Amino acid sequence: MSFPKDAGVLLVAHGTVENLDDLGAFVARIRHGRPAPPGLVEELRGRYEAIGGSSPLLQTTREQAVALAKRLEAPVLVGMRLWEPGVEQALAGAAALGLSRLVVIALAPFSQHVYWQAALKIAQAAQTPIQLVPSPPYAEEPEFVAAHAELITRHAPEAAPLVLSAHSLPRVAIERGDPYARLVEGAANAVSARLGRPVRLCYQSQGADGGAWLGPDVRETLSALAAEGHREVAWAPFGFLADHVETLYDLDVEAKAIAAELSLSLVRVPALNLHPGLTAALATVAIRSISTEASG
Repeated sequence: MSFPKDAGVLLVAHGTVENLDDLGAFVARIRHGRPAPPGLVEELRGRYEAIGGSSPLLQTTREQAVALAKRLEAPVLVGMRLWEPGVEQALAGAAALGLSRLVVIALAPFSQHVYWQAALKIAQAAQTPIQLVPSPPYAEEPEFVAAHAELITRHAPEAAPLVLSAHSLPRVAIERGDPYARLVEGAANAVSARLGRPVRLCYQSQGADGGAWLGPDVRETLSALAAEGHREVAWAPFGFLADHVETLYDLDVEAKAIAAELSLSLVRVPALNLHPGLTAALATVAIRSISTEASG
């Protein structure tokens, strides 16, 4: 079907700063106003400086939106959940285009429910006349799984054990019913089946707060591989749709340093970024969502 003329898509990503002087305010938003532990902002500044002083996340997200708009022949807007340009700006842009409906797709494949609730709350506060349309989890969409498999096949040595990583989450969130871990495991199994290759799951980039987080973490995963006698590991950050500080620093700098300590060579598979398979998966989800809304 062709995309309805009154409808568009809102891609919601985590967000990142373009000016490092904004890091304090950015961390405050991430922590919902809770005080940051001492040194956290400066530590984060160091990570950004180590990857060149900025993250490509916003630019990549905008390019993902352009690719999706071209495929759908429909407007695609970008809103960041925790920084600018925010969902509010995207809603204003949609109104200026005369749209009445927006399919909301989170560029966080295992957290669609969290991003949907955030966008809905902002829309309600703004009293926008634009109707937001939810979209389902898509991490097991065939095009999405195939895109990961293609990148892994292209970049990962076949003889090396394969690690798939996603962002960690506090265990208390899972205990309260968050489906995150179940969605991660389902997607990992789908990628493994598509490749015909076993995978190991790792939860990276644990937060600064105390308490238990999902694991195993990066050091635990690499230590186990070294103890088993491996000398090379392939690593695909399949929980991230664009390279940013948590792949460019947490993996390319920090994880590779840990691997070197353990006499391991870490071969990192890129994030999907502008992979056409990602565009195809997002288009499938957008069309299905707007079709379901129309028929419902």
